[in-house]
Amino acid sequence: QVQLVESGGGLVQPGGSLRLSCAASGSIFSIYGMGWYRQAPGKQRELVATITSGGSTNYADSVKGRFTISRDNAKNTVYLQMNSLKPEDTAVYYCNADLKIAIGIETMRRDYWGQGTQVTVSS
Repeated sequence: QVQLVESGGGLVQPGGSLRLSCAASGSIFSIYGMGWYRQAPGKQRELVATITSGGSTNYADSVKGRFTISRDNAKNTVYLQMNSLKPEDTAVYYCNADLKIAIGIETMRRDYWGQGTQVTVSS
């Protein structure tokens, strides 16, 4: 079994900062990539940032220059440092992991999602 556990959400004033963490655990053989997505009320889930196993990153235009994604490979953990937060960043943030998992003597590639963490930017 594989679990993604997120933490770090909360309420912050405009211009403030938050750091999200997502730790993957379980029968993980390797990690292809991890990322963060968000979903605001009444809107579709959208990509925020992704990072590959090699460290290549990709960001939504709306967060470039404000958010930074990083990984600790030894801990199977991905972080999202969010600075200069705006009210429009308010959403539930979901961690995603593209994994090679071990099932018995075999491996397979699967996609996993965390439970989501609320980020609210408001004065």
